[in-house]
Amino acid sequence: MAQHKKGRRSRERESRYVRVARLAYQIAQETLPCYSHPKSPHLYTLPQRAACMLLGFYLNISYRDLEEWLLATDRVLQVLELERVPDHTTLYRTYRKLRMEDWERMKRALLAKLGVEGEGKEEVIAADSTGFRLTQASAYYQSRTGWTYREWVKGVYAVGTQTQLILAWRTGKGPGSDAPYLPGLKRDAGRYGQRERGERAWLLLADSGFDGAGIEEGDLIPPIRRGGNLLAPKRRARAELVDQARLDGLYGQRWKSETVQSVIKRKFGDTIRSRKRFLQRREPAVKGLVYNLHR
Repeated sequence: MAQHKKGRRSRERESRYVRVARLAYQIAQETLPCYSHPKSPHLYTLPQRAACMLLGFYLNISYRDLEEWLLATDRVLQVLELERVPDHTTLYRTYRKLRMEDWERMKRALLAKLGVEGEGKEEVIAADSTGFRLTQASAYYQSRTGWTYREWVKGVYAVGTQTQLILAWRTGKGPGSDAPYLPGLKRDAGRYGQRERGERAWLLLADSGFDGAGIEEGDLIPPIRRGGNLLAPKRRARAELVDQARLDGLYGQRWKSETVQSVIKRKFGDTIRSRKRFLQRREPAVKGLVYNLHR
């Protein structure tokens, strides 16, 4: 009897790859047209190809390996309603065709499906940036040659501290200040923050790299001390607020954004696979979407 119950539980268990594939396919169907062109071959729909691309980033494998992986997974093909496996060149052209606006719509559809859509969900939002390497060289090779990074692709993420989901992202080129990304992050992430009588009631936590002209009330960002003491009264007042937030333990919530970045790099890779510049800047956004699928 016990063996029978154990066997039934094992049959009811579903692979996480199947769950990710189903969720990716659902949000792609909600946000993308069925076909990219009326006269396309219509062998695969655009949502099917987009879901395959998200699986490739989730598995952190190449287009050729993704083709072979799909050939070996009948259950995933069934969930994606695929009668045949797309060629690796088809998968690459799909990634090239999808724009940042398409990934943004899929992110919003996923957050809505996960119950994060609408105001009043997040009291505190943490923002931080990280860099993705442009080379596949190993750490051993780099240490022996003394080669150092001079350029990388930057991913800037706004994370809800309650749900630990990525609410907004920006991509760019590093090194450089994070301050230019702050207004766009707050605009996109603010739709998921709490409001009282139509006014903002959520806090933003970030490090001093975001210090700039775009800081508003409710932004707990340490001011940069250039050359010693702070002279401007507003900057001194902000520094005191940040110090008090550290004592209260509130500012420590910012480390959740660091945790999210660590998960992205460890599970989905810390390198950029694309060679063309406009494709490189899309990858941090796709990795952010894949992280939300993983959550």
